[in-house]
Amino acid sequence: MIRLELDRKKRTIAVKEPSDVTSLHNGFYGQMKRGIIYLTPEEALYIMDIRNGRCYDDVGNEYSFNDVASLFLKNKKLLARSLTYKDWRDKGLVLRPLSEAEGNYGRTTLKDYVSSEWKLDAFSFEGLFFPFDLITLLDDEKTGKELYERYWIGQFGTYKAAHRGRISKLDIYETIFLLRQGNLRLRGAKLKDVERFAEKRIKFFEDMYSVYDDWRRRGYVVKTGFKFGTHFRLYFPGASPIRSEDEWMHSKHVIHVFPRKHKLIISEWARAIRVAHSVKKTFILAMPGRKIAVKANPKKARLDFLLYHRKGAGIETPKDGTPKYLMYSLTEDEYIGGEELALALAECKGFGLEMMMAIADRESSVTYYLIKEIKLPGSEYEYYEIEWVQP
Repeated sequence: MIRLELDRKKRTIAVKEPSDVTSLHNGFYGQMKRGIIYLTPEEALYIMDIRNGRCYDDVGNEYSFNDVASLFLKNKKLLARSLTYKDWRDKGLVLRPLSEAEGNYGRTTLKDYVSSEWKLDAFSFEGLFFPFDLITLLDDEKTGKELYERYWIGQFGTYKAAHRGRISKLDIYETIFLLRQGNLRLRGAKLKDVERFAEKRIKFFEDMYSVYDDWRRRGYVVKTGFKFGTHFRLYFPGASPIRSEDEWMHSKHVIHVFPRKHKLIISEWARAIRVAHSVKKTFILAMPGRKIAVKANPKKARLDFLLYHRKGAGIETPKDGTPKYLMYSLTEDEYIGGEELALALAECKGFGLEMMMAIADRESSVTYYLIKEIKLPGSEYEYYEIEWVQP
């Protein structure tokens, strides 16, 4: 048994028995001060749950797990932090309070993406915009086919069967892109009319379009991601819809746009990531808008823990290594805002560590997502690859 001693007035939990102090210190629990270990609420609850800890006050009254937890209920995300702390510890790994962070650890890695200049030959063509469908049709067979085969803009004929039909269909993003960047004219409608319909029908449309435009102008092919539960699917520069030896080119990336003013329930956000991974596609989180620069401050950070990971056949510890990730603890039914996540990711950059998002579901199982920043040359926006991982 490990004896925990509670000071209700100071709201502190300490361990004083020498053998217990040694055991916890060697296991990287708490902070040592003059031979006494002081525990965070998450550490104390873990020890009570897993290591047979018993908690007493200064007059010998014993406190149950819930008695102790109730003293710290006002702590933000107490249960989420406790569940994710427990899961990381149960995997045999070490995590420490963020207050121990020191400077920039330089352990982030950028995912380099290529970029190429996008150029459209001189075209002059007319389309008919269907405002209630947000689709434009081109009945100029030659132009529609050339746009499709050379630039993969629009859908000529039938999906995966371009020879079946002579009409080309442009989605709302392609329509506005060609109105702004090409020489598309619309019968009975102008750019401002199309934009008005789009903004009325699609929430945060300007953010959505700005991401589409950002990748398109760098040579990427951007198509609907509807089948995969995301906003767009992405093909790298040089991709073509023309079949090679009767093989269709499949996308390997999807993009989900997360506007900074938007809030999204974690369960829906995680579901989109899992769907993408189930079809072997890389999930890209797009955060349009001004990039945020934050000076890392352990006392004001939104993040939760410094995470030590594996090292060869063993594990990293504060004694012989440095943290590898920063944990962001959340629960399944929690809402997260785009601006909130952007600030947390900016803090990760300031510490020089990557984010490990830990989501505790209703059964207290924890799912982990590793978030790595993408470097897209010339872009002013933030993009991240999100990978479902098992630490």
